[in-house]
Amino acid sequence: MKQICVFLSVLMLCSCEYFNVKKTSTEAILKEELQTFNWSDVDAYPSFSVCDSVQSKADLKTCFQGVLTLHIWEFLKDERIVVTQDIQDTMLLSMQVSETGELKLLQVKIDSVTRHEIPELDSLLYHSLEGLPEIFPATKRGQQVKTTFELPIIINMK
Repeated sequence: MKQICVFLSVLMLCSCEYFNVKKTSTEAILKEELQTFNWSDVDAYPSFSVCDSVQSKADLKTCFQGVLTLHIWEFLKDERIVVTQDIQDTMLLSMQVSETGELKLLQVKIDSVTRHEIPELDSLLYHSLEGLPEIFPATKRGQQVKTTFELPIIINMK
């Protein structure tokens, strides 16, 4: 009987650790979640209303860039741009769509020859973005988020 009492006493002293509840703070949960969070990817890319019928994420991105490129191209073709030499260049437009759907041109990367031939190209690009249809911002986990992307535009003038 004495052995059973000693055994139960040892068992009770050791088993107390099993009843301790490990407390996890909200900061620890948030920190762990942020480490697993993929910041460079969104659930849905920004879009225009004409892209509503598109289902896949890749097609939505292609549709958005296509509508944006077409809008810029149509604006630039109506402008009277005169060059002294042939230009075949790809300019890279760095853009940002805010959480509210506002498009902002951050930077224009153009070859120096193209910049010399068309010095007003930057201002033309800024003006081309003024008449865009409504943009629906990108979403991440159901929240509208700011996205930054680069859009290549090919210039071919003769």
